[in-house]
Amino acid sequence: MSERPNIAIIGAGLMGHGIAQVFARAGSRVRVYDAIAATLDTLHARIESNLRDLDEPVDCLPLVSGHADLADAVAGADYVFEAAPEKLELKRGIFAELERLAPPGAVLASNTSVLPIGTIVEGLATRTRMLGTHWWNPPFLVPLVEVIGTPDTDTRVIAAITALLAAVGKTPVRVMKDVPGFIGNRLQHALWREAIALVAEGICDARTVDMVVKASFGRRLAVLGPLENADLVGTDLTQDIHRTVIPHLDRTPGPSPYLDDLVAAGRLGVKSGEGFRTWTQEEAQDLRSQVFAHLRKLNAAEGGPGGSNDTHSGGGS
Repeated sequence: MSERPNIAIIGAGLMGHGIAQVFARAGSRVRVYDAIAATLDTLHARIESNLRDLDEPVDCLPLVSGHADLADAVAGADYVFEAAPEKLELKRGIFAELERLAPPGAVLASNTSVLPIGTIVEGLATRTRMLGTHWWNPPFLVPLVEVIGTPDTDTRVIAAITALLAAVGKTPVRVMKDVPGFIGNRLQHALWREAIALVAEGICDARTVDMVVKASFGRRLAVLGPLENADLVGTDLTQDIHRTVIPHLDRTPGPSPYLDDLVAAGRLGVKSGEGFRTWTQEEAQDLRSQVFAHLRKLNAAEGGPGGSNDTHSGGGS
């Protein structure tokens, strides 16, 4: 395998183009496949826009190529990252094709955010080289990548992809059991479930939920994880609090009826102008800009991508 491995990305959308950007900035050649011509047509422009927003050089762009043919995209790949929409049968079909078309020694990874990897690769002959790598959006700014093996995944494959991710500046973590949602989304959506319940029960409105999170414990989360916090305050105090609070938390086993009603009414969030609250396009863009600026500031403080101490070279140098 070359010092800078060849990368193939399946899907040029929101996550795919960002993952391609990460590897190109680290000097790898990246081939990106997408079945939609319009998405491929804007691939370079979107990556260039990201780089310019981050004040990073754009000389890595020639390392990224778009491909309308899957076999062409994965030819010579050392690692393949599937970043297709979150639909099980679609991903299963892609992996069946990847098993047939990708080089026999290529590692095949899925970027699914919640689907168990074992269900995606079930029945395939080369499951030992297949695993999950769950990146977070935007992948060029959020450092975490969850690495999920199945009982069939070769431990050497897990070690290799973990080392690859660390080498391009990511923070890989091992998920020891292949469960729906892995770690991050299980934590995130446990919070979301309770947030929706607070609104549904009339305890507060949606703006208040978000303000409480952003103006209190949310400010600590970047440096103080929940179990670190529990240890700081004491497990005995945590136990006392849980005796009072836990029995009153929401236990709805599926999506909240309140959420079901929003979707049924066409209140789909920013895309429709109304969800838990109403949105103008200007408000939505302002929020996105705030998130981007906040993540960039964190990375700058840590010397990561977008910061003044970013040391990744572009253009394969």
